[in-house]
Amino acid sequence: QRVLRLAEMCRRLETEEEKVLPFYPSSLVEGEQRDAQRILEETPAEPLAWAMRDYVGLERFWQRFNKAKLEEQALERERAALSQRNRRLRELLRQYLAGISVTQEVLGEPNPL
Repeated sequence: QRVLRLAEMCRRLETEEEKVLPFYPSSLVEGEQRDAQRILEETPAEPLAWAMRDYVGLERFWQRFNKAKLEEQALERERAALSQRNRRLRELLRQYLAGISVTQEVLGEPNPL
């Protein structure tokens, strides 16, 4: 019940694109897709492979989870770049304001103008 409630909450937060196109295209080429499908259809010989068959249904979840993580990282990088730009603009503004104002401190420093 908890998982279903969480899924409902997440569904409300999805964008229209995610609601309409929930399945992402595979990044594998056609030959790789055939090989992957063939391997999935084979009877696994190793215990780990048997255990993984139980989680094949979570593939879509992990695709969406990884997409969200990638978007989070992209936004974090963009935030860092904007923060750096903001610091640079503030420094330029400080220099400009120091250049147009006349104080004892400013008179002692080199004037940028």
